[in-house]
Parts: sequence; C-alpha cells; structure tokens
Amino acid sequence: MRPPRLLAFLLSLFSLPLAAGELVLQAPPEITQLLAPYLPEEGGNPRRVQENLGEILATEGYFNPQFSWADQADGTQQLQIDPGPRTLIGEVDLAVDGPLAAKTRDALIAGWRLPVGQPFRQEDWNSAKQQILAELLADEYADAQLADSSATIDAEKHSARLRLRYVSGPAYRYGPVRVEGLSLHEASLIDRYNHVIRPDAPYRESELANLQGVLRATPYFRSVRASLDKAAASEQPDGTRRAPVLIEVRERSPQRLSLGAGASSNTGARLEAAYQHIDFLDHSWELASGLRLEQKRQTAYADVLLPPDERARRFSFGGVGEATDIQSLKTTRYALGAQSVQQRGSVEQRLSLQWEHEEREPLGASPVTSRALVPNIMWTWRQLDNALDPHQGIVLQTQIGGGSRAALSDQNFVRLHGRVQFYLPLGHRDTLSLRAEGGRTFADSRLHVPQDYLFRTGGSGSVRGYTYQSLGIKEGSATVGGRYLAVFSAEATHWLNESWGIAAFVDAGDAVDSLRDARLALGYGLGARWKSPAGPLGVDLAYGERTGQLQLHFALAIPF
Repeated sequence: MRPPRLLAFLLSLFSLPLAAGELVLQAPPEITQLLAPYLPEEGGNPRRVQENLGEILATEGYFNPQFSWADQADGTQQLQIDPGPRTLIGEVDLAVDGPLAAKTRDALIAGWRLPVGQPFRQEDWNSAKQQILAELLADEYADAQLADSSATIDAEKHSARLRLRYVSGPAYRYGPVRVEGLSLHEASLIDRYNHVIRPDAPYRESELANLQGVLRATPYFRSVRASLDKAAASEQPDGTRRAPVLIEVRERSPQRLSLGAGASSNTGARLEAAYQHIDFLDHSWELASGLRLEQKRQTAYADVLLPPDERARRFSFGGVGEATDIQSLKTTRYALGAQSVQQRGSVEQRLSLQWEHEEREPLGASPVTSRALVPNIMWTWRQLDNALDPHQGIVLQTQIGGGSRAALSDQNFVRLHGRVQFYLPLGHRDTLSLRAEGGRTFADSRLHVPQDYLFRTGGSGSVRGYTYQSLGIKEGSATVGGRYLAVFSAEATHWLNESWGIAAFVDAGDAVDSLRDARLALGYGLGARWKSPAGPLGVDLAYGERTGQLQLHFALAIPF
C-alpha cells in the first residue's frame, strides 16, 4: 500500500477531525456548571468527549443524555446537551440481619439517606451505603459488614432500585484492659486517664478513639493505639462477645532538655532552657522546670504535675522566681503555689492557692514590699470550631481571688477579672473577632497589693498602639497597676489564601485607680497573619491616639 493511501486509511479510523476549534457548550445552567470543569478547550474527538461527559452525567443520575454537534462560522464547535429526565429512587430494599434489637434495626432503616423519590447520585449512593455500616461498627457491632448491595437502573423509566443487605454480627462488650509496651511506668498510669472504658460495658468505637487521643496528649507516650482484641473474644451466655481492650504504647524518654530562642514585641528577645522529667521520684510525676531570659523579664520556675485522679482532676505544685523591668518599674517576686485543673465538658476549672512575696521599685518613687496568700478560682468556657485557628465560636473566662491580713497578706483585697472573645464568620473564610476584658480589685489602697492582682494594659494582646503595660497608674516615672481595667477590641481578618491574611483592628482600654480617671486610650491599625503550625502569627502596625506614635507588635494570635 502506497503511503498516501495508508495515511487515508489511518485517518478513516477516526470519525471526526483530530483538531477542532474552541468548544462551546449549550445546556441547562445546572448541567453547564456540572460539566464546565471537565470540558476540553477544543472539540477534539467528539466520541471521546461524549463518553467522558456521559460518564459524569451518569454519576448525577442522567443516564440517557442526547448530544448534538455543530460547526459554527467563527470556527468554534457547538455541543448541545439535553440531559433528559433525572433518575429518581423508585424502590429501596434494605435489610439489617443479625441479633440486634428491633429498635436499633428500625432506627438504622429509618435513617437511610436515599429515600424513594430522591434523585440518584453516585456520591450519595456511596455515602449512604457507608453510613449504616459506620453506625453499626461504631455501636457495639465490631464485626458488622455490608454483605451485598446493588443499584439497578431502568434508563427508560428513569428509576433506580436499590438493594442492600447488612449483617451486624454479635454485639461486643468490653473485657479487661491489657497494656503492652510499658517498661518505665506502671499500668495504673493508664487507669488514671481511663474514665470511660469499663469491663462489660457496651463497646463504642468513639470511646476507644477518645481514650487513644487522651493518652497521646499526655507527656508519657510517643505513640498510642487502642483497639478491641477480637481474636481473644469469648462468647457470653446472652450471645454477646466479650473482648479485651488492647492498648499498645511506646514510651517517651523520661528526661528531656530543650533550648530555644525567640522574641516578642512585649518583652523583647528571649533565650530559654527547659528540663522535663516525666518519672520524677519514680512516681510518673512530671517535673517541668526552666530558665527564661528576656530583655524585660527573667524567670526561673519548677512545677511538679501529678497524673489525674479518679475525678479527672490534675494537681500540681511548684515555685517561681521572677525579675522584671517594665515601664520604669522594677519588680522581684517569689511565689509558691498549688493548683488543681479539671475539665467538665467544655468548661475548665482551676483552683489554686499561691503565696507571693514581691519587691517593687518604681523609678522616682519609694520602694514597696507586698506579700499575699491568695486562693483563686477560674473558669474557662470554650466553644470553638478550631482551638488554634478559630473561625466561629466563643471563649469566656472569669476568675475571683483575694487575700486577707488575717492570713499572711499585707492587705485585704478581692480581685475580679473576666474576658470574652467572639469569633464571627464573614463569609466562607474571613472572620470578625470581638474581645472585651474587665477587672476590679476591691481594696482600700493599691499599696501592698502585688502587681499580679492589679491591672496594667497596653501591647500585643491588649491595646495595640501602646508599649507593653504602659497604660496604668503613674508612681514617679513608673507605670504601676491600678484597681480597675477595661479593654475592648474589634478585628476583621481577610484571608488571601490558605496561609496568609490581612487584618484591620481598633482597640480601646485603660487601667486606672479610680473610675473618675477612666478615659479609654484608642489604638488602631493594620496587620498581617500567617497560619503557622502553632497557630496564626500576627504582626501589627498600630497607631496610639493618646501618644501620637506608631508601634509594631507581633505575637501568636490565638484565643486565651
């Protein structure tokens, strides 16, 4: 065969041209929206295009579409699609076999997501099939399986017949908890964190997942896997199966030394060394100690944290020594204390008792020594869609504490403090954040009340546009704490992409010693946001209306 005839033969294998002009689609709006991402820029091979688009339409329930092609005078190719009637669910034949309660079976069937009359979509079909299986596996029936499923399409009647057969298998009950991988710690440490899994209680997949997450969050383990050991299950007289809970762990090294460096606009450059021992005194106590050197503050601390008790309370005790030089106020303080932390649903409760000795030296004023023994209670309520990067929700915190001359304190006082932060979505990605903070210390005088129980404000996280803790009471040339605090803030953040955003904000606040002196300092400006692994990092340039100066602030922009 000569070459020209061979070429003609090869070309005849294709029913349409190898190249074509721009492809223009004519179809109902919902079909155009569905197919637009899959359309080639040029017509190409219509047979192949029709096959591809037909498959996509079939996933949405259009099994009998009509295609027509036309070449236009301007060189484009026009594709007209009539999708035809959409296929609807005509019949559902669903059965769940096995020794499950009739009430449970009826609830599963009633919750089926593709009832008669609903459009048939492949994605909905796949999702609905897995829904019932997931519910069975999550609730007692760890051997559940989808034994059979089919979707029969009658293209002429535009109807789909669905058939599904599930087998639940026996119900499972928890057996004893068995831990593998422990060498440093006792098995009783797991019991300290296990407040849900109890022998003979019904198996719940979510409970095992929750226990696994709780143990992973502790400082003791590098990895944790919690599962039902079905191979070791035993048959019970009532037909259920009792299976041990297997917890496999890998322990962390008992001692850890870490070094770090950083900076903040509030306290300047920072160097830090931290030492951690998670088996302190061979009791699985966690010793957390360290030395933090900042330009405006130097801190040495040591805390011992005990594993939680049977009421999920975690007790700790420790001490701290700190020296600061902020706003011409030098302070040296030593504190010893103990506290308990307990999570009750979405509310965290902290009870503490702290004794503190403070020496403060305001520039241009007389030094003051203050001592206080302060019991304090604090509640924090969080309802956030994301703890580190919230888009919607609320955080509310309130606390009360005080000291008495009758109990190792130099002054009688009661301190109240509260703050709230709202996150409101602005569209799909952007967020409006509203924050308010207030406090009052009831005392005859601020003298001999430690600075920790008075109020100063200004800087990142409070009133931007002013230097850190520069808003307060003047003693000589220094700024010291007052008995009243009020801070308000509004910030709108627009995310440019998944990682970077810009923010506009306005802050107002002050700390005073008398309500007669109340006059809010206003600050406003613009900022940049970056979603770092530790949470959104904020860099803000703010103007302080009271001082007429610009201030640069940077810190993690996460809720308290």
